[in-house]
Amino acid sequence: MIFPSNSAPSSDFFVDNYYKTTPYFKEQFNLKLDAVAVISGPCHAEEVAMEKLSFLTFACENIETATILSNLFATKFIKTHPSKDMLGVELSSVLKNVYAISSGIAHGLGYGDNFQAVLMSNAIREIKKFIKAYYPIKRDTNKSAYLGDLLVTGYSQYSRNRTLGAMLGKGYSTKSALMEMQMIAEGYYATDSIHQLNEELGVSMPILDFVYGVIYENKNVKEEASKLTTLLN
Repeated sequence: MIFPSNSAPSSDFFVDNYYKTTPYFKEQFNLKLDAVAVISGPCHAEEVAMEKLSFLTFACENIETATILSNLFATKFIKTHPSKDMLGVELSSVLKNVYAISSGIAHGLGYGDNFQAVLMSNAIREIKKFIKAYYPIKRDTNKSAYLGDLLVTGYSQYSRNRTLGAMLGKGYSTKSALMEMQMIAEGYYATDSIHQLNEELGVSMPILDFVYGVIYENKNVKEEASKLTTLLN
């Protein structure tokens, strides 16, 4: 979402890193940071269409803009919250798709709920470490825009990325799994993008590396999953 603004960005660090992540708006429209807002879940469109209770977070550099948007979108079945952590919310939204693929792989391989809980516990810690290294401000990654969005994408029957992972776990090649998908699984592209960013940051992210190895390096999914289990706690 894009809105007009006359305010200057509050942090050079934020500017540099934000535009490394999403340069399109700056390059195409010359927009300032507080002219852009990010909408985050946990929120599946299918449940919104059925008017089931859902939560949205509106993140913007300008908290006043975030609050206005939050109020505009609030309904009897959608609860909304404003946030200033636009970059953190955006990166977390990208990362959760990668971890949803890992959850699907585990399901496809036959791992149970106990392991899934450990996997998601480690995933939120990876998200926390990555976004802290990328943009270190005070944030609570246990909030719904981070942890909640991760959980719904990792566990839900509606999750496209979990579905992709499940096919990989059942033995599909990446190419054949993508061909079977009726919709785009964003985590496929996110895995490569985040992996490239992390080559500079050097954050320990074994789950990300696992997914990248399976998708982009054609590593044996069973062997890689077994290795991953020794790295989690």
